[in-house]
Amino acid sequence: MSKHSALNTFGRSGNPAFSRNFSNTTESIPLAERMTLDGAVNKTSILLALCFGGAFIGWNMPQLMIPGFIIGLVLALVTIFRNPSKSGTTAPLYALAQGVGLGGISMLANSQFPGIVVQALGLTFGITASLLFLYKSGLVKPTENFRLMIFSATGGIAILYIVSFVMSLFGSPIGFIHSNGLFGIGFSLFVVAIAALNLVLDFDFIEEGAEQGLPKYMEWYGAFSLMVTLIWLYLEILRLLIKLNSRR
Repeated sequence: MSKHSALNTFGRSGNPAFSRNFSNTTESIPLAERMTLDGAVNKTSILLALCFGGAFIGWNMPQLMIPGFIIGLVLALVTIFRNPSKSGTTAPLYALAQGVGLGGISMLANSQFPGIVVQALGLTFGITASLLFLYKSGLVKPTENFRLMIFSATGGIAILYIVSFVMSLFGSPIGFIHSNGLFGIGFSLFVVAIAALNLVLDFDFIEEGAEQGLPKYMEWYGAFSLMVTLIWLYLEILRLLIKLNSRR
């Protein structure tokens, strides 16, 4: 992918946090005020720490699970669609709120299937490390066709989840999404794969954004975007493990 067209691809990621268009006029931005890869990595570490801190709260106070997820969703929408330049404030709050939600749902899952949370965390970070290695080594390259495939699959999954949620309000959810049968497990495996492949796009966009010299706030925005995918991947892995354990 041409570096000169890198910023035009921010809208091609399956991650909704990259769906906005950013100006590619960076010549007027001083070097000290430009995004760097190290800065994005440091911001990601901060968000992960906040997420784990929130998870500790949610684990011990599971009644905060739903409010945590709702607040996190609102902050995510504000960050993506309203003012990404304020992501230095909204991203940490998002990570903390989502952490509370994740802690609550993880505690409930672990009470039913002891040890499942450790497995889910191990798989999440193991997959992330593996894909980062494959991306940096050049074995996995985010070509245009790859982007379109992941974008289409992610959009389809999102629509399916929304339709299922709406139908559940009327007492008729889409059954195979939650089924622990072979079809339901196969669906979860597919969703986990798509969520994982979104990480490749996230890595690429953060790296390209740093090389293009985007504004400094994009370090926070890039870290936030990566957190969105990591949280989605963890939840899908947890869902898959629950289905597998339910069959025993």
